[in-house]
Amino acid sequence: MRYLIQIGWKIISAPFRFIRWIARSIINWMRNIIVDIKTFFSEEPEDTALGETLAKTVNAPEDVLLHLSALRKNLTRSVLFLLITTILSFFFSRNILEFLALPLPGGADSLKAIDVTEPIGTLMRISLLAGFVLALPYIVFELYRFIAPGVSIKSRTWGLIGIPIVVIFFAGGMAFAYFVMLRPALEFLTGGILGIETEPRPSSYIGFITSLLFWVGVSFQFPLIIFVLAGMGIIKAKSLSQHWRIAIVVIAIVAALITPTIDPINMGLIMGPLIALYFLSILLANIAQRGRD
Repeated sequence: MRYLIQIGWKIISAPFRFIRWIARSIINWMRNIIVDIKTFFSEEPEDTALGETLAKTVNAPEDVLLHLSALRKNLTRSVLFLLITTILSFFFSRNILEFLALPLPGGADSLKAIDVTEPIGTLMRISLLAGFVLALPYIVFELYRFIAPGVSIKSRTWGLIGIPIVVIFFAGGMAFAYFVMLRPALEFLTGGILGIETEPRPSSYIGFITSLLFWVGVSFQFPLIIFVLAGMGIIKAKSLSQHWRIAIVVIAIVAALITPTIDPINMGLIMGPLIALYFLSILLANIAQRGRD
């Protein structure tokens, strides 16, 4: 009889014990996260000279393999998250297509496919771009997690603050390309050059606009890259200010590569912001250099 009572009590209390186990697991998980965060922002890395670090690497190459293994895990998580966001974007690809095709006179209805596989290729390109935009904060965070243990506590804090700044600059570059550059470029390209009427295809139009949005968004990361390099002591603000003429020539070349047309108007539209970003990078390099000093 006692045995039956024990079995009945175990059956009755099983849901409550299961809930208690889940609660304990969540509490322990949150406690471990808090401990990891405190450790992350309280332990300074060992300050070792570059020559000594290289000597250690030559004598103990297995340490490099540990870093490569950690990098592999960061990249794996980033790719998996990108895959998830790309799949999610797949369900909204039609809405994204209609938004991207707004600058066209007839919108998305004006796109005419010729090849049988053209719509699916367009769908995948749209989903991949949207998935990358959604996954960008997490990808930058994974890069930060890989670099952060090797830098000072102050640099870790600034790096954590820099994650949303990277996303804002990238989104700002894409917004500039879409709202400022795209319409003049399309007016030039579809303006009946040589009297030839242009009927855009989905693959060519989406390939053109996604490349434009992506590369302009990447180019807007230039000030942040300069800020990081200046903070590491690799670049000096004075050197950037002295070589501004060379920088403008390089910016012109980059603008010519990014610009989808060959007319100087669209090239000037992208050169202007890039030049402004260059002088902004000089200011940021000066701030980073003072912080390093």
